[in-house]
Amino acid sequence: MRPFGAVALAAGVLVAGTADARPLRVMSLDQCGDQYAMALVPDATLALSPRADDPDSWMKAEASRHRQVRPTLEAAIAFQPDVVMRYWGGEPRLLAALERRGVKVLIIDDATTVEGVRANVIKMAEGLGQRSRGDALVISMEERLDEARPGTGGPTSSALYLTPGGFTAGKGTLVDAILTAAGFANLATSPGYAPVSVERMALSPPKRFILGFFDLFRSDWRGPGRHPVVQQAAKGRVAARLPASALTCPAWFAADAAVMASEGR
Repeated sequence: MRPFGAVALAAGVLVAGTADARPLRVMSLDQCGDQYAMALVPDATLALSPRADDPDSWMKAEASRHRQVRPTLEAAIAFQPDVVMRYWGGEPRLLAALERRGVKVLIIDDATTVEGVRANVIKMAEGLGQRSRGDALVISMEERLDEARPGTGGPTSSALYLTPGGFTAGKGTLVDAILTAAGFANLATSPGYAPVSVERMALSPPKRFILGFFDLFRSDWRGPGRHPVVQQAAKGRVAARLPASALTCPAWFAADAAVMASEGR
């Protein structure tokens, strides 16, 4: 007969082995985390956010294959994730509670450049133990950027980015990086996001518009960007309409947005 300690040790090894053998369990606290989780660990057991299949989700079609849960501690305790991913979702107390329980928390950075997006992809891939998938996404992103890039002459046109809410995006934004990658000179003169005057649009409209988020018909449906005066000013001047799904997260599909924009160059 084996001593009790040996039996207990064997049982412990068996339990540990069973735990180690279970599929990786990944919980996402927001829509951006959803995209990274579905792309990098599609074969893991995923708990996505309630917004995973919204119209502005890049991978909304894939989201139907996975459960969706609210980003709460109660949901996390029930799901028992090994890794939690987030961009903006989840309050600090939730993150602290998860870390105290030994859960790895991966945070997507607010990238505003193509280089920052690359760094995000690699950071998330390494955190999930999926560096090869991350490298593949980066390669795909680079190929799309090459497709969007203008010839050696540099930018061939200038354009103003506009949302239904009447905002544009200048230096220090991912939108500016997308426009630059597509070969456009950004007409926004203020850094960051800033409102655009309806009067300015009426009196001195830009030659080209890049519209973003206008596919979300319920978004800012009475915003300045949907004002009849602005719509008239943009008539015949729209170079591209970028879907919200390509703009809501600092991820590899920013390169797809650049390709869409470049088609109107």
